[in-house]
Amino acid sequence: MKTIGSAIVGTLALTSALGLGLQAQQIDVPRTLKAPASKNPLEGNEAAIKNGMGLFRSRCADCHGVDARGVRSPDLTQVWASGRTDEGLYLTIKNGVANTEMPANPRMFDHEVWQVMAYLKTLSAPASTDPPRGNAENGQRIFRANCASCHRVNNVGGRLGPDLSRIGVARARDAIVRRIRGAVEDFRPGYEPVTITADNGQPIKGVKKNEDNYSVQIMDTRERIQGYEKDKMKEVKDDTQSAMPTFGVDRLSQSDLDDVVRYLQTLKGFDTAVK
Repeated sequence: MKTIGSAIVGTLALTSALGLGLQAQQIDVPRTLKAPASKNPLEGNEAAIKNGMGLFRSRCADCHGVDARGVRSPDLTQVWASGRTDEGLYLTIKNGVANTEMPANPRMFDHEVWQVMAYLKTLSAPASTDPPRGNAENGQRIFRANCASCHRVNNVGGRLGPDLSRIGVARARDAIVRRIRGAVEDFRPGYEPVTITADNGQPIKGVKKNEDNYSVQIMDTRERIQGYEKDKMKEVKDDTQSAMPTFGVDRLSQSDLDDVVRYLQTLKGFDTAVK
């Protein structure tokens, strides 16, 4: 009898961990639910949307913003308009995105992923009906001439600045324009500008990769990773000016800016075969 009782207690505990919350919210999750599925089975479910909002705000909002419009990670209100499918987004949430801040979430239950997606669908913006501005082909040429020495796209280009392979789904057009024009002066982790001055007075400029109380690791302008002990340096100074130059109208005409932004908007950073 004791063994049977223990088994019942264990079964109840497992049931509670896996699904009691769903029952309390009266969410009907199909028993034959497959993950990933081509279509979110909880889309439009009011209880799922409510739970998804809570999950999103507790697990995702730090990077994507409370309104899902992006902070240091993509604007998720545009994710379906950019061409993603339910299946593709599910895989992104579960598996993460390599070489980005988007982590894998293997411990997130399938129904939780669908709930978050059901909530996000209520925030999604419709695809723009305005014709796109700019010539992407010319924008690519301008990008290669002015930006590729610091930024990578699809494994081609420099490493001093952030990889822009996903910028097309990560930022709205206005945000990209502000960054290029120099109206935004903040730095992503791993790209904070720094100047290290050796005892001989020679300054070494780069972007900070790691730092503790005793040492700092940077990538210099030649893309070499270098480590320095602070007590052996004359000065370690956090710069306030971004390593990225400002592209005002004197350096980049409005027409050329439109072309560059149009090119960047074509960069989706995901496998279009999976979406």
